[in-house]
Amino acid sequence: MNIYKDKKILVTGGTGLIGRPLVEMLIEAGAKVRIASLDDPSRAHPAAEFRRADLTQFDNCLEVCEGMDFVFNLVGIKGSPVMAAKKPASFFVPIILFNTNMMEAARRRGVARYLYTSTVGVYSPAEIFYEDDVWKTFPSENDKFAGWAKRMGELQAEAYKIEYGWDKIAIVRPANVYGSYDNFDPANAMVIPSLIRRALDGENPFVVWGDGSAVRDFIHARDVARGMMLALEKGLGQPINLGSGEGVSIKKLVEIVVSNMKTKPEVVWDTSKPTGDKKRLMDITRAKTLLGFEPAVSIEDGIKEVMEWYEGNKDIADKRYNVFTENK
Repeated sequence: MNIYKDKKILVTGGTGLIGRPLVEMLIEAGAKVRIASLDDPSRAHPAAEFRRADLTQFDNCLEVCEGMDFVFNLVGIKGSPVMAAKKPASFFVPIILFNTNMMEAARRRGVARYLYTSTVGVYSPAEIFYEDDVWKTFPSENDKFAGWAKRMGELQAEAYKIEYGWDKIAIVRPANVYGSYDNFDPANAMVIPSLIRRALDGENPFVVWGDGSAVRDFIHARDVARGMMLALEKGLGQPINLGSGEGVSIKKLVEIVVSNMKTKPEVVWDTSKPTGDKKRLMDITRAKTLLGFEPAVSIEDGIKEVMEWYEGNKDIADKRYNVFTENK
């Protein structure tokens, strides 16, 4: 069933890591897509309507939601754990405002279906993350500001279901997402784009923090976008993990990056720096059984693709709105 054909759909953050492939998939499904973002318009899909809007402002949220059938709310703050520790307000405050303003604006505009993008950061440290465990614990100290802010968005969705009967709000919790249109800023990028940029920029020796033993759940942005469309279509009203369900070590990531380079750098592991939690994976049983979701992009193919994209699109990669430098 294609619920998207001829529907007017807003994708906030539609120029970003997950938003760009999501917009493309929606257009392919026959939707009429509007993007709201602070990025440079050159990052937007040419067949979508683009509106440059600060969605921390409620009036802007009302404006971009006008006339929309569905909303995918992907707008957020993306940055490394180091940046989250240094500038926690730059994560916490905008996320709270994005949550509250966008969901309320969509409700007032009569939007039929809404997708809220939560995060792996809502979870307490554990080897495997199960959806129903979130409210039994507290977010990790490393993720507490973004984690608590995203939890508030999940609570807001629950409150709207109770008070307004709005039961078509899908909630997804993506794992560690990577892909084209990511944040490649060396000052605050996550692990995969950071490794890719530094490697392709010629860093040698190639220094990596820790000993490489930490295992994480990585998922390609296209897989997440597809999972989001399935989640909104089903409209289950309960949080769903979107991950690979499989672990990849940091050492393996480095090996994949280096294997795709013509000139191989010397890899140096800086064990004086933290390695992080030993293992963090998502249980994706709910996504598989309720959505029929299966990740399709392997980590090897995904990283190779992103490296090729970055080499050919450095100008686009750097036209991303940077909240840490521009929102003073």
